[in-house]
Amino acid sequence: MRDKIIEKSTEMFLIRGSKGLTMDTIAYEMGISKKTIYKYFNTKRELVEAGSEYLFHKITDGIDKIIELNENPIKEMFLIRDFVFYVLKSENTSPYHQFKKYFPEIYQSLMTRQFAEMDRCITKNLKKGMEQGLYCNEINIKLISRFFFIGVNNIKDQNIFNLKHFTALEINEAYLNFYLRAICTQKGLDYLNNHKNL
Repeated sequence: MRDKIIEKSTEMFLIRGSKGLTMDTIAYEMGISKKTIYKYFNTKRELVEAGSEYLFHKITDGIDKIIELNENPIKEMFLIRDFVFYVLKSENTSPYHQFKKYFPEIYQSLMTRQFAEMDRCITKNLKKGMEQGLYCNEINIKLISRFFFIGVNNIKDQNIFNLKHFTALEINEAYLNFYLRAICTQKGLDYLNNHKNL
């Protein structure tokens, strides 16, 4: 039951944000009593923390499975982008901002771990792309990995990327293309141009 509560509350948080996540609404949505939820979680904060842990592992495990496919590194980046976008229901960035605002300690801890995982994955991707002649050899891997991490997180800032002007999918698509075109060799650009439906 604990796992089911975590899964359902995380799904609700991603759709409705912090305001839509109450013990009452979770209990109602699941058809259980609020007492059942309190049996496993004393506070909403505990539940949010457990949900962020669940989501972190769901995403990192999914990305690892994509990497294991050993696809072309450019295609791999699009597969990862699509997977994360789907899991986070990224058309709605409001929960991200509410999480940052109302649970700053959990958010900061998650960002630290997210950076470590993303750095690991991007480093592998960059090395593979360089070995295959798709990415430029003069890339500073540690620097480019950090550029990617900062970019991925900052494109969620609605003060800059207002969803009234751009869709979340459009923003993510443009960012990944911008990133790849900055590091690709001519061979990589040719692959990218010939596979526009990635």
